Order: sequence, then structure tokens, then C-alpha cells
Amino acid sequence: MDTSLFDYRLPSDRIAQHSVSPRDAAKLLVLDRATGEMKDRHVFDLPSLLRKNDLLIFNDSKVFKSRLTVRRAVSPASPVATPLELFLLRPEQENMWLALLRPAKKIQVGEALQFPNDSLAYVVKKNEDGTALIDMQRSTDAVFALTDQYGEVPVPPYVEPSKENTGSYQTVYAKERGSVAAPTAGFHFTKPLLETLADKGISTAFVTLHVGIGTFRPMKSARLEEHHMHEEWGRVSEETVQLIRKTKEAGGRVIVVGTTTMRALESWAACDMPSKGWSGFTELFITPGYQFHIADGLITNFHLPESTLLVMISAFASREQILTAYAHAMKQDYRFYSFGDAMLIL
Repeated sequence: MDTSLFDYRLPSDRIAQHSVSPRDAAKLLVLDRATGEMKDRHVFDLPSLLRKNDLLIFNDSKVFKSRLTVRRAVSPASPVATPLELFLLRPEQENMWLALLRPAKKIQVGEALQFPNDSLAYVVKKNEDGTALIDMQRSTDAVFALTDQYGEVPVPPYVEPSKENTGSYQTVYAKERGSVAAPTAGFHFTKPLLETLADKGISTAFVTLHVGIGTFRPMKSARLEEHHMHEEWGRVSEETVQLIRKTKEAGGRVIVVGTTTMRALESWAACDMPSKGWSGFTELFITPGYQFHIADGLITNFHLPESTLLVMISAFASREQILTAYAHAMKQDYRFYSFGDAMLIL
């Protein structure tokens, strides 16, 4: 399929710069896949839209302060301590991290990078895809301690950083640190809303998928078949597997919160759904025609044009239904992207 089939025009003033307050006051467009019917609701209406014995599954990955300002350590090759941006993506092996460097062209393999506390890291390798392998000279926990002290929250490029949005770029249930981009469908869930859902008999479960920058980037290839997904690490626990099976046996529905949660679950399904769960890296790219295995419903935000996330939800519903829903959302003043409103697709 042509990537251009998943394009649409969005006025810049529809790009939300921060979440509404309270978060569950966000608008919720309910789409019925069977009929194409749409209803305008709010996220706080979920207790009346879901049923007793339904199961909500969330991605509990936690965003870390992955963007750091460093300097090229002074050397004969670099006589001036030039400032650089080091964007840590994920740990690769002992002390080694995959990262982005900006600007990257003048940085050579073997160069030292100096942190504000004067400690050093070293460029070990530069990859063809623009990433680099960095020897951080410390354990993963020590790297996280460094980012906590000197790093910044990596809000998306279409958001102007502010205390309001950098401080809220996290779900209330985030637990497993490792994402450089938030699983944003979960932003809408507040602790009181989760309590109300539980009181109604709606269960919750969690998976982990550490979100990388590739998930949210627009595709550059002309056709979907030419796009290669960046791999991401995920885990589906045995406990979550048992809850899914219990829900299905009781006639309940599995409602997946977010495309990253969907990707983790379908990666587990691709391994024949072992009862012990699944963990590992996934490059799964879900496109129209894909047969979903777990979800009966999906809660998701409004995504960027020509993004893999828009393609995925166009596989769960249909491209025509999704683009019609997006046009409706624009007419009804919905807010788009990470801090925007949401859809419930059933």
C-alpha cells in the first residue's frame, strides 16, 4: 500500500501542547467498527461504556530523562569543548547504550563525551541508521541516576517544552523505566477513574513495551512494505496472560490501551501465545489485512499523518473508517497527538 493513503491535513492549532485538567476530561470519540457509527463522549464516560468483566490492559513503561547536553572532551582532534545533544535510546549490553548524537557528522569514533559532572563516555561505533553506540562507563542504574540529575524529558518535536507538559509526560501507573516516548493513550487515566472502573468490576492488567523514537516518527518510504520498524523491547507476563484467558472465558472483552500495548500483545501472539508469557525485542509492523488475536477494543490517541500508529489503527478498524473519524474529530474541535483527545474503537 502507498504510504500517502494514510496522509491527512491538520491545522497546527489542533496540536495539543498539554493535557486537559483533569486528564479524564479529554474528549473521547467512540467508533463502532461494525456499523461505522460515531459518538462524542469523554474519557470519564468509560465506566458507562465498558462492561463488568471487561479487562483493560495498559503499558506500564516509564519515560526517563533521556536527552542530555554534553561536550566534546578537549583533545587534539577537538580543541574546543563543543556542546552536543546526547539522546539515549536504550541499553545494549554491559555499559553500552544505543543513542543519537546531534550534530553527529563531526563526531568521530573514539571521541570522549563529557557530562556536567566531568565524567566521560566514549563513542564506540556510528551506525548507518544514524544511531551510535556509546560506552557510558557505568551500569544501567548509574546511567539512570545520571539522567535523573542532568537529563531532560524528551517531549515530541511538535510540542513546545514547558514545565506544564514536561512534568506531565508520564502515565499515573508508569513503573518500568526505559521509554524515550510515552505511551500517550494512558495519559487520560487518573487514579479516581481507575478506582471507579475497578468498582464496576472492570479488571486491569499490564504489559511493558519500552517505546523508542521509531514508533512515533512518520514513515519516509513510499510504500508500507518498504518501511522497517525500529525494534523495541517488551514483556507480557504470565499474570497478564492468565487475566486475558480468564476474561475471554467469562465472556468479557479485552480493551487495549494504546498502540504500544497492542504491539506487545501481538508480539506475544506471534510466538503462539505461550502461557508463561513473552519477553524480547519486536519489529512487528501491523498494517491493514493483519489478523488481530487479543483485542476486542482499543483506546488510542489521534496520531500523526503517515505514521505507523495511524496505519495500525487503520488495520484494527479500516482506513476509511479512521480517516472519516479524523475528519469528524477536526470538525468537532478535538485535540490531536500526544497531549490530545482519544478514541475508543470497538
